Amino acid sequence: MIQWDKTLLENGLRVITVAMPHLHSAEVALYLKVGGRNDPPGKEGLSHFLEHMLFRGSRDYPTGLALEKAFEAIGGAVNAATDAESTCVYSRIHPDHVAQGVALFAAMLRHPLLTDLETEQRIVIEEALDDLNEKGEEVEIDTVTSRLLWPEHPLGFPTVGTLESIASFTVDDLQEHLDRHYCPNNAVLVAVGKIDPPQLLRAAQEAFGSWEPGTPPAIVPFQGSQTLPRTLFVPDEDSQVDLQLAFRGFPIRDKRLMALRLLRRLLSGGGSSRLHLKLREEMGVVYSVDAVIAAYTEAGSFSLDFSTAPDNLVTAVSATLDEVRRILTEPVAPDELDRVRRWYLYELEFGSDSCYDMQVRFGWGEMVGLVWTPETEQREVLAVESGMIREVARTLFAPENLNLVAVGPVSPELKEQVEELVEEYERWFRTELPGR
Repeated sequence: MIQWDKTLLENGLRVITVAMPHLHSAEVALYLKVGGRNDPPGKEGLSHFLEHMLFRGSRDYPTGLALEKAFEAIGGAVNAATDAESTCVYSRIHPDHVAQGVALFAAMLRHPLLTDLETEQRIVIEEALDDLNEKGEEVEIDTVTSRLLWPEHPLGFPTVGTLESIASFTVDDLQEHLDRHYCPNNAVLVAVGKIDPPQLLRAAQEAFGSWEPGTPPAIVPFQGSQTLPRTLFVPDEDSQVDLQLAFRGFPIRDKRLMALRLLRRLLSGGGSSRLHLKLREEMGVVYSVDAVIAAYTEAGSFSLDFSTAPDNLVTAVSATLDEVRRILTEPVAPDELDRVRRWYLYELEFGSDSCYDMQVRFGWGEMVGLVWTPETEQREVLAVESGMIREVARTLFAPENLNLVAVGPVSPELKEQVEELVEEYERWFRTELPGR
């Protein structure tokens, strides 16, 4: 069993230690509950940009190069990520130098210089350009779909921001965002691997004990509603059409998420998954197909994603909706569910050997209020039955949750045929689905 401890410092910083003494490495991460949805209006991408600016140097390490060298000297390779609801700075560190690593994290997060603003703006603008075509139109399908799912809400905006918002950032914007959201009672420090918990706690107290707590602003909840399926077609010159069937799903702490995770694997989780077998191996109309779960504080989504040639679009959409109907009408066979369960459980075991996986499990989990030990998750997986999966599917795949997005060379005729498939699915669900 994984042994872990949590200590709350006086300033509200939560310190998580996961001792794995058999390993020869350690991982340290600091999570902050601030992400794209916390960006001020007109300043979309500010949380992501601030994360970038942390690497530009600090009071004790005045250049990015000095900071990088300091991490490398203790076996580190510092990285960071920002999503809709969180920012994380993390690094592998040699076990002999965990205390120095904690001090480096404090230097980055508490005293960044916020210099070289214009250079970083040019870099992040290049990142944002990846989502645009040669006409400057947004064609990154995840972003397009998010805008449809969460219209006029921060959850629907690109985490990286827009060309206009990125160009508008000032040092004052960054400092204000730092002061508002980068506070100990909005953060979790986690260390995993060959560590000494008392030593880590002393290092955390020394590096972060004087960090002043704050009161981060409350998030704006999404309150939109949807009563009918929606479609959106974005023209783009390409050889394929990127398609997402995105359904509004469940929030992060919803008890149905475990059944949804198994449903994802049934539909698209490997070489034996239903959509892989149908769309690729049997029909040959896609190279790959994926299913993605997104879960936020008060909302969520489940999307089925693939790319296909325009001539195959109608066939692929029709076959995908047929597999959705099958999930809704036929119980999952015991051997299929058992295979998916066992695969899930094996991956749980594999993750128990990974410092990175464990820091995400306990650090991110603490931040969102959902810490599951591997043993707890194992029990949850084993408790999922076929009927639970079908019940979750009937809620999830209701037509009023459906948003179909296609980006690429879709002719008016193809658009009409795809829309007819969606309308047909809605009629079937409302009038022919057994048990309704």
